[in-house]
Amino acid sequence: AMADPSSFASPACCLTRHLYLRCRADFGARALRGTVALTARAEREALRCLILDTKDVQVFKVTVNGQDAQFAFGEKHSFKGTPLEIMFPNELRRGQEAIVEISFESSPQSSALQWFTPEQTSGKKHPFLFSQCQATHCRAIFPCQDTPAVKLTYYAEISVPKELVALMSANRDGETPDPEDSTHKIYRFRQNVPIPCYLFALVVGALESRKIGPRTLVWAEKELVDKSAYEFSEAEAMLKTAEDLAGPYVWGQYDLLVLPPSFPYGGMENPCLTFVTPTLLAGDRSLSNVIAHEISHSWTGNLVTNKTWEHFWLNEGHTVYLERRIGGRLFGEQFRHFQALGGWRELQNTINTLGDKNPVTNLVINLDEVDPDVAYSSVPYEKGFALLFYLEQLLGGPDVFIGFLKAYVQQFAYKSIITEDWKNFLYSYFKDKVDILDKVDWNSWFHAPGMPPVKPTYDMTLSNACVALSQRWIQAKESDLGSFSSADLKEMSSHQLIEFLALLLLEAPLPLSHVQRMQEVYDFNAVNNSEIRFRWLRLCIRSKWEEAIPLALKMATDQGRMKFTRPLFRDLYSFDKSRDLAVKTFLEHRASMHPVTSMLVGKDLKQDQ
Repeated sequence: AMADPSSFASPACCLTRHLYLRCRADFGARALRGTVALTARAEREALRCLILDTKDVQVFKVTVNGQDAQFAFGEKHSFKGTPLEIMFPNELRRGQEAIVEISFESSPQSSALQWFTPEQTSGKKHPFLFSQCQATHCRAIFPCQDTPAVKLTYYAEISVPKELVALMSANRDGETPDPEDSTHKIYRFRQNVPIPCYLFALVVGALESRKIGPRTLVWAEKELVDKSAYEFSEAEAMLKTAEDLAGPYVWGQYDLLVLPPSFPYGGMENPCLTFVTPTLLAGDRSLSNVIAHEISHSWTGNLVTNKTWEHFWLNEGHTVYLERRIGGRLFGEQFRHFQALGGWRELQNTINTLGDKNPVTNLVINLDEVDPDVAYSSVPYEKGFALLFYLEQLLGGPDVFIGFLKAYVQQFAYKSIITEDWKNFLYSYFKDKVDILDKVDWNSWFHAPGMPPVKPTYDMTLSNACVALSQRWIQAKESDLGSFSSADLKEMSSHQLIEFLALLLLEAPLPLSHVQRMQEVYDFNAVNNSEIRFRWLRLCIRSKWEEAIPLALKMATDQGRMKFTRPLFRDLYSFDKSRDLAVKTFLEHRASMHPVTSMLVGKDLKQDQ
């Protein structure tokens, strides 16, 4: 079996199949403490021990089938954490199962968890906790085989202060008073579909819900719940479309949870309960493609899973492909092509930032001694999508290619695979088109850095207006600035405004006079759509407009979605007039930032300890 460079576990020797978690959320100590019982199956004869991943986790006691077992921590690794070796009191035969129960406590500094004081929440009355385990942080909550090669079912009982609600990446299974603590109650959860550890998720807070579909509740703090219900009301239409494209939805419930602004991603596809950033709340449903993306993961990622993070494109490329197929069904094929071309430009932007010789711009990357959080970028999403879009066009169009995707999901559901498995299946599915497939430059697509070897064809209908307006600004002389007016934007959607600004960001910075005139005529400072605001403020800082510095710093710190926060801080750091203030602001906010965001922004600003 291919070893996972990001994990210490050896699933070829022993496989954890089920997990039973009982724990209590202690907001005073900022710790989760309790027991995790792993059902482990020997995969070879005479098995003496089990190695688990941990990271900053205390272990107090281990039993195997009820008998005390010896355990020892190995050497601590800079980002992988510390292997935990558990010695079995009696050796296991191949195929034999044992229950390994571990008493543990997470650290207040756990990279998987963010704890909030009441003052940091919308409601200001109650504390809040959420987890983010992808890629390798589940080990920072409890010991586990923290590799996507291993899938397990789980059952959990979580004790929390009784005025709060606990939710997990599972179906809800009731609640009861805590017999040991009258101020707490116990929430129970059941996940009967085997999942990799990175999809384990927990949130605790003063959450309310609204029903927005037959299998969907939206959960948020009271202040945001109605706005969220409106914003995400297309969820059921998207689910039905996804089922039509990819096959039945096997997870039961599909709930959405809106997190505090520091949530580091746009969304996280936790099964049964997608986590999303509040930066999606634009008021007009224009950013709902993120919901289509997370819904699509219910098939690509959560059912068919990358075996190691080196093959992350299998999760993300296919999910972006499905997300855009859903958009095409709901809003038309021209819109799908528009989003696809936007993705190609996003890839250009990322490769401009990372450098076209950078090995992390390969589709399949090498993660030996590389932290997956540091390697993370839009490349697996957009280079992965570009490959699938190119293949769609090569192999006979969208209707032909969706047949492949559906068969691929069916073939590999409940499994974890690598790129070679995907390619072999592609060849067997299209066995009558092998001559076409053999013309694909697979080596460059998979293993070369920079932009892909071929650019797919894109319908330009919705892009033309964005290109034309951006070119007018790029070519305008000082004397032409009077020709711009608010009427320029009259026929443009918010998607097209995002694209207009993205096109300008691919070019050399505009003269300061141009961005000042743009503010005069378009008043972008008044726009609250996060995707528009983010690109507008980057444009201003790159053109060295000092008046934008406080606005950019405010956006970088009012929310913590890394897609926005990292580039804003990087641009502020690159501008001599704002560098010192950017560092100072980061250091002031560091303690209240999400642990992964704070680590990565620290690296960007050369502040890493």
